[in-house]
Amino acid sequence: MSSDEPAPARSQRPAEPSGVDLARVALRAAKEAARARGDAARQKKQARRGGLRSGARADGRDPMALGAAINRLITERGWEAPAAVGGVMGRWPQIVGDDLAKHCVPHRYDEDERVLSVQCDSTAWATQLRLLAPTLVARLNEDLGHGTVKLIKVHGPGGTARRYGPLRAPGSTGPGDTYG
Repeated sequence: MSSDEPAPARSQRPAEPSGVDLARVALRAAKEAARARGDAARQKKQARRGGLRSGARADGRDPMALGAAINRLITERGWEAPAAVGGVMGRWPQIVGDDLAKHCVPHRYDEDERVLSVQCDSTAWATQLRLLAPTLVARLNEDLGHGTVKLIKVHGPGGTARRYGPLRAPGSTGPGDTYG
């Protein structure tokens, strides 16, 4: 090589990345690919949840009050009549009066037959309720909606089974079965 000839310049050719530089480029590419996959997964998750979270204005995605959620559930499931009758059972003293409510308690409501069963603590109060039943049915239907209650079934006092003596034969109904 003579001094007249220019030395081959290394700066004229683009330098090929060496080991450390190759590792940095590969790491940067991997990070960008992971970020893109994460963004795609986040968008897919938001789409499953129903979009972005609610903003400053109220919309259908906002949390709702417990009472509103229960009312919505009752309406969606068609439980209006049983829920209304349950409310009547809670307001029984205001509907029938305090005297009658002390002695007669609503027991159950049959939604299919629309029958309200009431248990009374004596036969005298059961008779009184049977006499007031048509008026009470009208009052309940006025409060709940026409046709919600068709009949009030009155049950007298239910006593415990009488057992005579310490020993009993299996299947025996007591002393009445010997004189039958």
